[in-house]
Amino acid sequence: MLDSLKKSRLFATPILPLLLMILVQGVSGCDDGRPERVKVSGIVLLDGEPLNWGYVRVLPSDARAAGGRLDADGRFALTCFDDEDGAVIGTHVVTVSAGESLGPTRRKWHAPKKYADPKTSELTVTIDGPTDDLRIELTWDGGKPFVEESGQGKTQEPLGEAGEGLSL
Repeated sequence: MLDSLKKSRLFATPILPLLLMILVQGVSGCDDGRPERVKVSGIVLLDGEPLNWGYVRVLPSDARAAGGRLDADGRFALTCFDDEDGAVIGTHVVTVSAGESLGPTRRKWHAPKKYADPKTSELTVTIDGPTDDLRIELTWDGGKPFVEESGQGKTQEPLGEAGEGLSL
């Protein structure tokens, strides 16, 4: 019996370091099973000024989208799976949704609606590594903020100088 115990210890000894090495690799987080991501943050400018309302999304063609809320200075940090983990590397369509709900039938657009739709935004970015200065530039192209009203036959109500709606 002592002989068989010695043999089993000799057999288990080389396996134990191998098992420990496999366990350490699995716990170390080398691969979380998700696409590789890089930290990405930046700023959204509207006609050269920081846009302080809205949400940015980058939409890769073959991976999960990443997005981030704009702060008061127009800055954002992208999140794909976990808080501010960034975005996958590649060229992505960009959307900026800047519609503020003013009630069940009214929405104020702080930036042109076309940027909220990936089919009409015409924006792309190439992410090839970590960055904290990604610039996304938008333009009103002669337009200005407006209030959209739905369900009552009205579609747009331009805003006056002080931001109040003008009657049509």
